[in-house]
Amino acid sequence: MKLVSAVVLVFLAGSAAFAAPGQNGRQTRGASPPASTSASAVADAYDQYLRGRQLERDDNIDGAIAAFRRAMTLDPSAAELPAELAGLYMRQNQVAEAIAAANQAIAIAPDNIEAHRVLGMIYAALSETDTRTRRGAAATPSDDNATKAIAHLERARRPAAGDPDPNLLANLARLYVRTAAFDKAIPLLRDLTAKELGWQDGVTLLAEAYAGAGRNADAIAWLEEAAPDDPRLYATLADFYDRERRWKDAAGAYAIAVKRAPRELDLKMRYASSLLNSGSRNAATTARDVLTEVVGSRPSDQGVLTRALYLLSQAQRRGGDPGAAEASARRVITLNGKSPWGYFALAEALQDRQQYQAVIDTLLPAVNDMRSRSAADSTGLGLLLPHIGFAYEQLGQYDKAITAFDEAHRLSPSDALVTGYLIQGNLSAKKYQAAIELAGQARVEHPDDLRLARLQAQALRQSGQPDRAVVVLQEVLEKQSGRPLAYVALAQGYVDANRGAEAVKLLEQAQGKFPTDTSIVFELGAVLDKQKRFADAEGAFRQVLARDPENAPALNYLGYMLADRGERLDESVTFLKKALDLDPDNGSYLDSLGWAYFKANKLDLAADNLKRAAEQLKTNSVIQDHYGELLFKLNRYDEAIAAWTRALAGDGDSIDRAGIDRKIRTAQQKIKK
Repeated sequence: MKLVSAVVLVFLAGSAAFAAPGQNGRQTRGASPPASTSASAVADAYDQYLRGRQLERDDNIDGAIAAFRRAMTLDPSAAELPAELAGLYMRQNQVAEAIAAANQAIAIAPDNIEAHRVLGMIYAALSETDTRTRRGAAATPSDDNATKAIAHLERARRPAAGDPDPNLLANLARLYVRTAAFDKAIPLLRDLTAKELGWQDGVTLLAEAYAGAGRNADAIAWLEEAAPDDPRLYATLADFYDRERRWKDAAGAYAIAVKRAPRELDLKMRYASSLLNSGSRNAATTARDVLTEVVGSRPSDQGVLTRALYLLSQAQRRGGDPGAAEASARRVITLNGKSPWGYFALAEALQDRQQYQAVIDTLLPAVNDMRSRSAADSTGLGLLLPHIGFAYEQLGQYDKAITAFDEAHRLSPSDALVTGYLIQGNLSAKKYQAAIELAGQARVEHPDDLRLARLQAQALRQSGQPDRAVVVLQEVLEKQSGRPLAYVALAQGYVDANRGAEAVKLLEQAQGKFPTDTSIVFELGAVLDKQKRFADAEGAFRQVLARDPENAPALNYLGYMLADRGERLDESVTFLKKALDLDPDNGSYLDSLGWAYFKANKLDLAADNLKRAAEQLKTNSVIQDHYGELLFKLNRYDEAIAAWTRALAGDGDSIDRAGIDRKIRTAQQKIKK
């Protein structure tokens, strides 16, 4: 028997048709009628009952009702007669009459299965209508109609009824899900979906029940087992992988689902989203190709086209083509200039090309428009203001950056991410006390936010309080000892407080606790490098790369470490080129490769990379120092002085300020000659 896909009644808007009733589930009469009813009356009643059913089949509804009522008069003790009449009324959308007849049957025989089935179906439909009236709000356990429906349907499905109607069970399962009775819904739905292989709604309901019960792992296990036999399930399996942030697995499942249904655009876009979330450049390229097909199909729904173009812009940007990403983002803006998402994508594409002034010039008019609307677009402002702040920060206009971040923070004062942007802006502006106060206030509301704790520690360290910074991170580790990043954060705090030996000891302990976590090994390599234990540091980074050959930060660190010491420069260049293949426009990686070429005295190759890095990261003191070294060697003394001046005005990390002052004086003397 095929299951219907919605509440199985026709008397409410949006309901599906109910299948014709059969004998299964009807209350049987006793072997002997009560003494008050003669055998001939019972026979006549049965004749009227049969006549009523035939008249209904002939679409003579009034005649059928009259026949059933005559039968009830002839045999008032037969509960199946008002129950059958209740079913007829239900099929004719006569709700009140159906309820009255069903209750009459139950008054005669409290366990009458047909009467409970009718009442259960009616109350289920009424509950569904109530939910729609509440604009889609889920039913609650206190929903009166849902509660009545469940009670009646449970009595109608009892073992004495034989095999219950699958439609009855489907409605009961749906009610269980809607009232959050997931533990009842799951076994019922598992059984139903196994028997009714064509019932796609059952799969959706079962997935919803697993999710509602917080049993994603169980859902995945069931879907992984069932999907090979029923490929329609791969899309649902992919969705559960997405919920668990298993992006690669999700992409794999979506790939199968898309192959099975190549014209389903929404499925393709979900596939592309999982590919983008997986993070690899190859996955971004595949996502780009999938989304290009979607856009090329010219979907008639403008919303679908807009979303596809937005995702395409992201895929193009992550695939290393910011120019194409910019073009796609501008198409989004053309389609819907009121939406912030096109501007958001455009800002990211421009940032990738280090066009920070263009970010500001593009976003400010859009932001001003959002502010001027009768109902200010707080969501759009929250998306775009941080990008304006980032751009000002990169241009060294810190007060303007703080103003943008502060406006975003006032719009979402409880958003820890936005608060972090504002704290970082104050750190960049060297307003350490403001950063300390902001971080302290934010951590009262978000005590377990590791990022806020690290920013607070950074502000304390930069204000000359490294030991207090360490205490903050120690307290975090005490509460979050199961998080590898908590160990990494404290190790960095130890290094900043010149307690490198403690950092090494901590990370070595963490290695034993988290033997497969590469972030611990990476940080150990960085600490060992600062301890000038270069061979041990190199061993740590090679250990990371043995586990993850495409770990771009490890490739960069190892390549730069070799270059900075002038060792094995060809090998250094190989590492750094691979890092840039993975992240083509990363300013730090460009600087590392340029520095390796500089050390090898390949100044023509060094020049382009160091220049691009210096233009991208104007406030990075080390990068400006490197660029100054190159310019000095090329006898471009004025430009070298400018670069070194930027180094002194920058973040100040890892530079010898006195040494740079000496280099500036040397360049000035060269100019005088």
